[in-house]
Amino acid sequence: MPLKRIPSASAYEPKIGYCRAVVAGGWVHVSGTTGNDHATMTTPESVVEQCELALGHIAAALKTAGATMADVVRVHYILPDRDDFEPCWPQLRSAFGDNPPAATMIEAGLIDPAMKIEIEVTARLP
Repeated sequence: MPLKRIPSASAYEPKIGYCRAVVAGGWVHVSGTTGNDHATMTTPESVVEQCELALGHIAAALKTAGATMADVVRVHYILPDRDDFEPCWPQLRSAFGDNPPAATMIEAGLIDPAMKIEIEVTARLP
């Protein structure tokens, strides 16, 4: 089965050399995704708004691959400030609903100081 690469409109992809997601062997590997607005290339100040945008980018990549958020089996949350994680919990519960994945939260710096959350997922194709 050939690899399928799914790009997005992020300006970082061509600069760094990656794509939003790769479908391989029945799995969808979605790159770490931040909450910037691809249309305006701006990043909202609120971690909650950034979380919502990141989840939307992820859902779009999964849809292109033929999967949904319900197919996510693993998620990594990376935040520069762990205190910003709890305000995102309602959006995360809403995104994964009755299908919560295995999860890890990591406190680490991100590529741009304005970015407050990065989310990476792995999903199994249905």
